[in-house]
Amino acid sequence: MSEIHQIQTPALLNRFALPTLTPISVGISLAVFSGVLFAIIYLYSSWLSSLSGTQVFLWRMVAMWFGLLMLMIMTQGVAKFREYIVGLNLRQWLLLLSTTPIVASQFWLFMWAPVNGQAVNVAIGYFLFPLMMVLVGCIFFKEKLNRLQWIAVALAGAGVLIQFFLLGSVSWATAWVCLTYPIYYGLRRWQGVPALSGLFIDLSIIAPIALLYLIFQDNSLSMVMTSSSLLILIVGLGLISALAMQTNLHASRLLPMNMFGMLSYLEPALMFVLSILVLNEMINAEMMLSFGLIWVGILLSIINSMLEKSKKTTQ
Repeated sequence: MSEIHQIQTPALLNRFALPTLTPISVGISLAVFSGVLFAIIYLYSSWLSSLSGTQVFLWRMVAMWFGLLMLMIMTQGVAKFREYIVGLNLRQWLLLLSTTPIVASQFWLFMWAPVNGQAVNVAIGYFLFPLMMVLVGCIFFKEKLNRLQWIAVALAGAGVLIQFFLLGSVSWATAWVCLTYPIYYGLRRWQGVPALSGLFIDLSIIAPIALLYLIFQDNSLSMVMTSSSLLILIVGLGLISALAMQTNLHASRLLPMNMFGMLSYLEPALMFVLSILVLNEMINAEMMLSFGLIWVGILLSIINSMLEKSKKTTQ
């Protein structure tokens, strides 16, 4: 029996992790966990209805920076961050910072869309995004798909096509999500950027700009500072956002691009469930068929990863 390759999990998760966890199993767990957290964030637009989508984005960036800093302190990430940035040359810095506008725009769109009539279009973008990640993995990282994975991709793709035909067109919001996010994840993976350090660099650029805007150009500062409920919600948004992005980026480095892409369907699928159960949105038979195919694709992807893990442990 071959020895199973083991990895170092984040310190915050070590107390819960079993010593025999492999990179694939840890990656799957982190991907699922981040999907659940992003689904919770999706509900924040309704909880912070007194603020506009852009205001929620600005507050999220500031709170997220502080939340990520707390995570780094708790997981000894500050020392690793210093070690990482010291070793960067000018070319690496330029390439690293070139993707910061992408993630900033995605953060804004995620909070702006639900209250500006673009929620469905963004959701479709998130359904197309995993397929784009699979393509990126196959084309640029030379990853191979087995038969079960091809079936999973085909089913999920069929579900997305049904959604496309229901809407009849592709909006700019849909295109922005599915075309630019793979660039961000692909370049960060190619550079080998540590998840926590890369995200902290992004937020260290975005958060000060957001804070300055809140202080000098926005009227929500006094509203939040005088409302304990709003303040608690925003602090929670920052902590959940930091943990969700950290676990998601860490999963993207542990998993093959095609597997990470398929598991990324979990987030929009959960958003769909929450839209029905919590936000009371109406659905029809075509939508049920679409999301049913996507869910089957997700399950087949998970089953495939379990089978692959079983084969490795019995060799």
